[in-house]
Amino acid sequence: MTVNDDLYFRQIPLGPMQNFAYLVGSRRARQCLVVDPAWDTDSLLEAARLDDMTIAGALVTHYHPDHVGGAMMGFQVPGGVAELIGKVDAKIHVNKHEADGLIKVTGVSENDLVRHDGGDAIEIGDVKIELLHTPGHTPGSQCFLVHSRLVAGDTLFVNGCGRVDLPGSDPDAMYRTLTGTLSNLDDDVVLYPGHDYGPTQISTMAEQRRSNVYLRFRTLEDWQRLRGR
Repeated sequence: MTVNDDLYFRQIPLGPMQNFAYLVGSRRARQCLVVDPAWDTDSLLEAARLDDMTIAGALVTHYHPDHVGGAMMGFQVPGGVAELIGKVDAKIHVNKHEADGLIKVTGVSENDLVRHDGGDAIEIGDVKIELLHTPGHTPGSQCFLVHSRLVAGDTLFVNGCGRVDLPGSDPDAMYRTLTGTLSNLDDDVVLYPGHDYGPTQISTMAEQRRSNVYLRFRTLEDWQRLRGR
C-alpha cells in the first residue's frame, strides 16, 4: 500500500443496514470529506471533531437513501447529505450521471452540488482522491481511489458486488466495471466497501481476485447466464 503521512482515513460503521461511512482528508490541512453520510450525521461530525478535523464536503458513491439519506420507493433514511450541508459549509461531490437522482431522493439543490466526470480528482493538502465512474448498480455510481485505498460504495463488496436488479441498474455495465475499471487496479489496493456484508471489513484486490466470483467472469455471455439472461 502507498504510504502517505498526510492521509487521514477512517472507516465508520453506522445504521441498521451495516453501512460504512468514511472520513477522508489531510492531517496537515485538518480537513476531510465524508463519504456517504447517511443515518447519523451528528456521529460523523463528532468523530471528525474528536480527531480535530473539519468536514469540508461530502462524497457520494450513489444516490440510494441508505448512503445519502432521503426517501425512495417508500424507504426513508435519516441523516444524509441534506442534513450535513445544513450543519456545515460543504458541497456535495457527485457523478454527473447521478446528480438528478440525488436531488430527487434528498431534496438538495443544484447549487449544493459539484457534478463530476469519471477521472476527476479532488485534492486536500497532499491527499489526492481519484473519482472512478463505475456504473452498474446505478448509472452514476463512483468509487474513490485514495492512495491505494478503494472506497467502493455498492459497486464492490468483500466477496460480492452490488445489486443490478433495481431501477437504474445495468447488469452489462456492472460487468464492464468489474472486469474493466476495477480489474486494472493493483493487487495491493485495499477494498473498503459500502456495507459490512463479507467475511472481513476490508480486503486486498489480490485476495478479491482469488475469492470474489464476480471478478472472475471471462466473458459477458458467462455473466449474463449468471443473471438469467
